Amino acid sequence: MISGSPDFILPGQGVDHPPEFQELETPEGELHLRFYVPSGNEFALPATGIREVLSPSPDRMTPIPNVSSLLLGTLNMRGRVIWVADLGQFLGDQTPLNTDRPEIPIVAVEDQDTILGLAVDRIVGMDWLDVEQLHSQNNAPDGMIPFLRGEWMLGEQATKVLRLLDQVKILRSARWAA
Repeated sequence: MISGSPDFILPGQGVDHPPEFQELETPEGELHLRFYVPSGNEFALPATGIREVLSPSPDRMTPIPNVSSLLLGTLNMRGRVIWVADLGQFLGDQTPLNTDRPEIPIVAVEDQDTILGLAVDRIVGMDWLDVEQLHSQNNAPDGMIPFLRGEWMLGEQATKVLRLLDQVKILRSARWAA
């Protein structure tokens, strides 16, 4: 030990803290999963309503004849069979999901005992978003509005829209019977 130098550093004295020891900022808002549908629209779902995020190969999904065209088929998720739907088409997008690829991102949402897999184009990741900053749906298509909680205006000029979905309304929708 060098005389005059303690073998420990007291906070606020002596050497600055290296970056890995700096205090973490407390995130504001709630945790959400951000993702895109094939049309290029970006959406978010609250993390609290998500059961699991999967990326199975298309051959793991079993197509079911004589059901709604919104449904891509069924998938075995940890011993439980769930329906998988094209979320973009459910929300009124004309562009169908490309299933001719190695993996399909699926967000399994849950309410009470009901689970539904929502197939999306790509997943961005998790993000802390402030629900206090939500705006009403200004120019969302009419077919999408019943399933939205609101939207965030993002970017420097607030030109990008991130829409927050309500997974319970999606799960309970009468559109699945059509």
